[in-house]
Amino acid sequence: MAQFVMKQKVLFQHCDPAGIVFYPRYFEMVNAVVESWFEEELDLSFAQLHFEHNLAVPTVSIKTDFRAPSRLGEMLSLTLDVQKLGGSSLNLKVKALCREEIRFEADVTLVCVSKQEIKPTRWPQGVRETVEKLVKETP
Repeated sequence: MAQFVMKQKVLFQHCDPAGIVFYPRYFEMVNAVVESWFEEELDLSFAQLHFEHNLAVPTVSIKTDFRAPSRLGEMLSLTLDVQKLGGSSLNLKVKALCREEIRFEADVTLVCVSKQEIKPTRWPQGVRETVEKLVKETP
């Protein structure tokens, strides 16, 4: 699979008083790249997922290694790679790079849940088919 890439400029809202990204803001960036990936690669916006399909995709696990600080004004490349597709789960690798330097890496597990029961449910067939193709294309 070709990596999904999203650019993110480090804005004032991301930073602490020292002008570096306050680490919880990285989790917001992770969510933003996941949401963009759903819309652009899976052709399923979070609005459609939540309101038309009555589903949600909460993050149930996120392991993150912070490698180097990011500073106000820098441009980050957030990359997303599919690692594994389960019945209702999805494992992703998200990285932030700036000029080829890794700023953070995150192993993310999402679970597809019914909004009504808040219980795991299988991925919609179109999503499953698209993600299965992406997994097969990953070396």
